[in-house]
This record gives sequence, C-alpha cells and structure tokens, in this order.
Amino acid sequence: MQQAKKQTFLSLLSSWQEEFNARPGLSILMLLTTAVIVGWIIFNLFNIHTSIDPRFLTWALIGGGVGAMSTALGAAPGLIVKKLSAVTEDTMLGMAAGMMLGASFFSLILPGIEVSSALTGHAISGVIIIIFGMVGGVLLMLGLDYYLPHEHQHSGPCGAGHQQVGRVGLFVLAIALHNFPEGMAIGVSYTDGNLSVGIPLTAAIALQNIPEGLAVVLALRRINMPAGKAVAIAAATGLVEPIGAVLGIFLSSGLAVSYPIGLGIAAGAMIFVVSHEVIPETHRHGHQTRATVGLMGGLFLIMLIDTLLA
Repeated sequence: MQQAKKQTFLSLLSSWQEEFNARPGLSILMLLTTAVIVGWIIFNLFNIHTSIDPRFLTWALIGGGVGAMSTALGAAPGLIVKKLSAVTEDTMLGMAAGMMLGASFFSLILPGIEVSSALTGHAISGVIIIIFGMVGGVLLMLGLDYYLPHEHQHSGPCGAGHQQVGRVGLFVLAIALHNFPEGMAIGVSYTDGNLSVGIPLTAAIALQNIPEGLAVVLALRRINMPAGKAVAIAAATGLVEPIGAVLGIFLSSGLAVSYPIGLGIAAGAMIFVVSHEVIPETHRHGHQTRATVGLMGGLFLIMLIDTLLA
C-alpha cells in the first residue's frame, strides 16, 4: 500500500513537471500569484494586528453554510431522478451561469470599485485595483485548472496527473473547483460588514447552487453510481463553500486595500468558472438559444434580488 501511494505521488510530481515544462512562463506567473494569495491568507491568520469582527466571521460562515445546504438541496432530487432532458439541463445551467455573472458584477465588482475609488480618491485608480484583483483570481483558477486533476463534463479528464485519479475523484475535484471561488466570494463579501453586499451575493450563490447541484448528481448517476451515494457526494462537496468563506474573509482583511482586491479576486475567479466551464457545458448539445435565455433569466433574477436586498 505504501509503495503504491509513493508511486502515485511520484507520478503526480512527474505530471506537474511536464505541465510546467509545457508552459513555464505562465506556470511561474500562476504559481507566484497562488503563493501571494496563500501567503496573504496565512499572514492575516496569524497576524495579531488583523482585526476581524467576530460577527462578520459568523456571517461569512453562515453564508458559506447556506451555500453548502443549497448544493445539498439541489442534489436531493437525484434520489428519484436519474436523467433530465439535455435541453432542460442546459437551460438550468445557463440560469446558474447568469446568476453567477450577475453576482460577480453587482455584488463584487461594483461595490469593489466604489470602495477602492473612495480609498484612492480617483475612479480610474479604483478600477485598476479591481482589475488587478480580477487578474489574480483568473491566474489562481488557471493554476488550479492546469495542475488540479479533475473532469469537465464537456471535455473529459484534464489537469496534470488526472491519470492517477479515479473518475469519481475527478468529478469531486471538479465540483470543488466550482464551489471554492463561490465560498471565497461569500467570505470576502462580509469582510467589511456590509450586509447590502453580503446578503444579495449569498442569495445569488445559494440559488445558482440548486440547479448546479442537480446537474452534478445527475452526472454522477450517469456513470451508474447508486442514487444515495451520488447525492451524498454531491452534497458533501458543498462543504468547500464555508471553508472558502473563512479563507475569503481572511484574504480581504488587514490592510484597507485588501477588501477591494479580495472582491476583485473573487469576481475574477467566478467569471473564469462561468466562461471556462459552465457556458461551454450548456452549448455542447446545440441548445445555445435555450441556454442563453436561461442565462438572461438568471441575470434578471439577480438584478431583482440585488435591488430588493440592498
């Protein structure tokens, strides 16, 4: 057993080295970005000067928990439903994509520009700070996409070392790749204690997790996984969101500029997931029009929620 684990680990290292050699410049940039983000989180975790209001941390955990429960709620119908029509799935995922895009702009980018512009005293510099954070979020997700083994429904297994991971494991890692930036966004949104940012974002992510959770459990059932196990795995992956929420609130604490940068990082990561994974999945069956109608419906819904809850 120990020898097998060692061999798997060595194979994974070899796959990472091959990935690095294939795109060294981009890999270095992604790794540096990831190191800076992780380092900043660790610094704030242990820095006694970092002051996080316990209420804000509690709100972030509750928000992450709501996201996790909504994933479980979406997965629950998988106990009795094994398959939906492709057009229904694509429309549902299109709606989820629209909600994620709306949440990224209305609850992350626009509040971030407002805060960063107030900090710098200039609108342009405020926008640049958000762009800087968004670039960081995209590079973080690119690094995870290239180096984390997972499986996209539309393109199959990918990520360095996917050959060493079973199919169920690849699906689980793919779901985690979706849920982590959502949880991080929830945590970041409560950092400043602004409920007009946090509550609409939490509501948006919770709503879009329902069709996403159902799509995931149906994908697991398509590979003949028993219904109970498929629902349990899909629901358990939602636990990534409260973890991401805690990391998000620490990422965006400390220096005043950390908050808008954190909002930008979360927005960039979420938009990356929508463009790189969700929208391509909704188009692969030729149902682009229905998927686009779903996307617009999700966007309209988030506009209403943001206005009602702000």
